[in-house]
Amino acid sequence: MWRNYLRIALTLLARNRVYAAINIGGLALGLAGCLLIFNYVRYESSYDSWLPDSGRIYQVQTKFNLPGQPARNVQMSPFIVYEKLPGGFAQVEAVTSLAPGKTVTERDGQPVFIDVGTVDANFFDVLGLPFAQGSAGTALPDTNSIVLTEREAIRHFGTADALGKQLSLGAGPGKRDYRVTGVLRNLPRNTSLKLSLLFRRDLAAIPPEQRGWGNFDQQHYVKLRRGADAAAINAGLPAWEKRNIPDAVIDGKPATMSDAVDLKLVPLAGVHLGATQDGGLAPGGDPRALATFAVVALLTLAMAVMNFVNLSTARATQRAREVALRKVLGASRGQLIVQFLGESLVMAAIAMLLALAVVELATPWISAAIGADIRIAYLGPAGMLLPAAALFLVTGLLGGLYPAFYLSRFRPAEVLRANKSSVETPGNGRFRTALVMLQFAIAIGLIASTWVIFSQTRYVETVDPGYRRDGLIQIVNAWRFAKGGEYDAAHAAMLAIPGITGTTRTSLPLASDTRPVWLVKPPGAEEYQSLSYYGVDAEYLQTAGIDLLAGRGFDDRIALDRVPAGDDQARAVRGVNVVINRAAARKLGFRTPQAAIGQTVRAMRGGPLVPSVIVGVVEDMRFRSAREAIEPAFYAVDPDATEVVLVRFAGARPGEVMAALNKVWRKFEPEIPFEARFVDDIAHELYAADRARGMLFAGFSALAVLIGCLGLYSLAAFATERRTREIGIRKVLGAKVRDIVQLLVWQFSRPVVLANLIAWPVAWWAMREWLNGFDIRIALTPTPFALAGLLALAIAIATVAGQSLRVARTNPIHALRYE
Repeated sequence: MWRNYLRIALTLLARNRVYAAINIGGLALGLAGCLLIFNYVRYESSYDSWLPDSGRIYQVQTKFNLPGQPARNVQMSPFIVYEKLPGGFAQVEAVTSLAPGKTVTERDGQPVFIDVGTVDANFFDVLGLPFAQGSAGTALPDTNSIVLTEREAIRHFGTADALGKQLSLGAGPGKRDYRVTGVLRNLPRNTSLKLSLLFRRDLAAIPPEQRGWGNFDQQHYVKLRRGADAAAINAGLPAWEKRNIPDAVIDGKPATMSDAVDLKLVPLAGVHLGATQDGGLAPGGDPRALATFAVVALLTLAMAVMNFVNLSTARATQRAREVALRKVLGASRGQLIVQFLGESLVMAAIAMLLALAVVELATPWISAAIGADIRIAYLGPAGMLLPAAALFLVTGLLGGLYPAFYLSRFRPAEVLRANKSSVETPGNGRFRTALVMLQFAIAIGLIASTWVIFSQTRYVETVDPGYRRDGLIQIVNAWRFAKGGEYDAAHAAMLAIPGITGTTRTSLPLASDTRPVWLVKPPGAEEYQSLSYYGVDAEYLQTAGIDLLAGRGFDDRIALDRVPAGDDQARAVRGVNVVINRAAARKLGFRTPQAAIGQTVRAMRGGPLVPSVIVGVVEDMRFRSAREAIEPAFYAVDPDATEVVLVRFAGARPGEVMAALNKVWRKFEPEIPFEARFVDDIAHELYAADRARGMLFAGFSALAVLIGCLGLYSLAAFATERRTREIGIRKVLGAKVRDIVQLLVWQFSRPVVLANLIAWPVAWWAMREWLNGFDIRIALTPTPFALAGLLALAIAIATVAGQSLRVARTNPIHALRYE
């Protein structure tokens, strides 16, 4: 019996090749898209789960509750966690820390940076990283030893067999040789631990002032005892903070500093997709984007299944006589249902095989495009065989249930008495129309969303950031270059380069996630406000191209314009002149920029209050992503705090300017690599994820439209075939080809027009929620939705018109001889 069912199914597919190709091809595309997104979502959700005991390892994250500032979450935590957390909670088995940074070495005669981490002696007891050479017990026995990854060992020694070899690291007086005491296997890409080289931390060398709660230069990882409850520790952390974070005296008044810091244990496997990404070792993921991709993939699959059902029911009506004869010969309704479900499962199986082939071909390309390491495995915990089998069964059953029950209920007497080879029951056409309408609603929604995403991405990349991005170069890691008398000579050398019009220094690079916050008290106020602090030089405002709104800029000839050298007390006694931005003036309570000029505010960061006279107010600058609000900031001439150099050029070739800057850098900093980028490129990179999301939406939109058009074309072909005699009679009675085409096109265009009523409100709501994640955003006008609807309608008309035109041109004699 089963062999007979299979033979019938394959015979029917061979007899209707076009129908089979469209039905199976559309379903295969939907299944392939769903499996690709499934693989990506699972990859993003698997971060750090490969580590031994990953379920017992947690990262300590910090939430800052500073006055006048929204709460901010970071992956860093205070130094005291390492020394005092194990004594406060018996559930803690071990704690370790990792302080990220960079060091310098020489490769092929050129200095290069290496990303490094400084860790405790018990680091590998908490994080069981795999060793290729050496072991956790023998790695990092002292502060003269280092651990490398295999990739880093090959870069420096040409081989991964580096155990016991020497590597010279550092620059200037700190340069010395280290012994390799361990080689780690290359970590997979699905990890939040960005490690190339590890040092051992020397606790004895850390001064007392850096061992308290104010040192947030490291991440802490906690390993809990088996069966321990992390929620209980999180519940007890507020009380622990009050016991261990001492109160301070600010402006002669006691301040409870523990209220400004909230600590929390976060599972290591949840760090990558967690809400806290500031201070992370590697870029984090976006769970909302993952959820969006999953929904889009399921919608595309739903479209393919709708096509499957639509075409199956349309073709099934032509099998009325076959069903009637089978029933007359004794077939039960249950047997017919099994037969038709079997045919559906055969088609789904063929579609799944094609989908898996597409996944195999597309996965390496997608993996390389997004910088991931997505691999295909069919067996094991990460195997794709079970999900693929589940999708096959679901789509096969969903696609076959309705046609099976619909076909099996035909009554033999009615079919055979009327001599019908086909039959159409009331309501069946409306059902197919509803499915077409849903399909195009999904397609229109995806097209409109793609339009909004691309428009918003273009807008935030081109909107005025408050400073001049064009013709600006940023040189980072200039902590030695930017300080002292060396910079004065380098400054003159850079200005001598043709095309360079100015150079300046600042404490923070563009797009940095670091936010040095100072507490500032306006005149006559009782409460402090939090402002971001930028240490710059006197040329900063002019070189960066920041507009002055009121007052004046900095002047090197005025002593108070420079932060005085010496301790904090000296600064508090003398005071300093500062410049603030428009947002800071508003936050400090000044109604206009001019009203802030000459006012004295008092500012502090962990020391005494410094009287600060506002001498200028400048326009707001957007140094970070447009997703973040403009930060209220103040600027002070503080060259000792700078470590970034900005260079302005005009009327010269960018490549030649960059090469000349490199020569100047090599002259003054031969031991430090030259790391410079055009600011336009930095700003462009900020929105790479949004562009990738837009490309994915565009791809799925095209896929959705293609699937919809395949179904629409098949339904049009089916309908015109059934209406051949009607068309012939219309032509005999005087109807023109144009009239016939209009009649058929309108029949299939109507559900596409109605689809807008479903697509527009849903897409508008989704895009409004997405745009709300930006501080600045485009207006959500009807234009993208109307254009998406018109585009879908035009595609639908083009799809149906060709088939309709062919039928309308048929000789009516042949049409009347039909059947």
